[in-house]
Amino acid sequence: MKKFDLTHLKNFLRNSIIPYAFPHINKEGWKFVAAFALITALLALLWEPLGVIGIVLTVWCYFFFRDPERVTPQIDGVVVSPADGKVQMITKINGPKELGMEKEEYTRVSIFMSVFNVHVNRAPANGTITKTSYIKGKFFNATLDKASKDNERQLLAMKTESGKDIAFVQIAGLVARRILCFAKKGTAYKAGERFGLIRFGSRLDVYLPEGVEPQVCLGQTMIAGETIIANLNSSAPQIQGESR
Repeated sequence: MKKFDLTHLKNFLRNSIIPYAFPHINKEGWKFVAAFALITALLALLWEPLGVIGIVLTVWCYFFFRDPERVTPQIDGVVVSPADGKVQMITKINGPKELGMEKEEYTRVSIFMSVFNVHVNRAPANGTITKTSYIKGKFFNATLDKASKDNERQLLAMKTESGKDIAFVQIAGLVARRILCFAKKGTAYKAGERFGLIRFGSRLDVYLPEGVEPQVCLGQTMIAGETIIANLNSSAPQIQGESR
């Protein structure tokens, strides 16, 4: 009888099963997973069915903080999505006044993250952070337009390598209560590098300068660090799409 070769099985598990069943998670998530696990153990002691519910929630918490590797396009002037989720709004609007950009018109692309999306946020372009502003606010549903002005948020302005200014904003949502941002004024980023995360559902806004049109559509699914939103060196018109 032919001897069973374990090499193919090991490769299958390592490349196909393990990355999905046990994904890498962001270091900020371990304390939450530990807390969920501890509460689960206590609930199980009180009543076994509660322990089962706790296990489900602990697994969900683990997957919430997953932090997969991403492949960012190496294109001059590229602007990539800073978040996983769906394009909720595309709006012509003045820039954030908190960043001193209110006198110029920008195109704002809003990306909504559900509690099932990866919540690690990535720099949208190559450039240097020129200004930051943290605003305490409310926690309206992040799908609402007023969330851009009323909700708790972290604003970041960037001077890109192409010389153009962009902005991106982390916005807390109805469930999200904690924005984490590691970017500081003067910090240089490459597109796709991690700069923060938002816990438990939220939104990211990207402000594109005048003359740069988004190359994404309403309802489009975005992948942080990979999906191209626009090219700062291109004058291509905004693309249109339809659901099929």
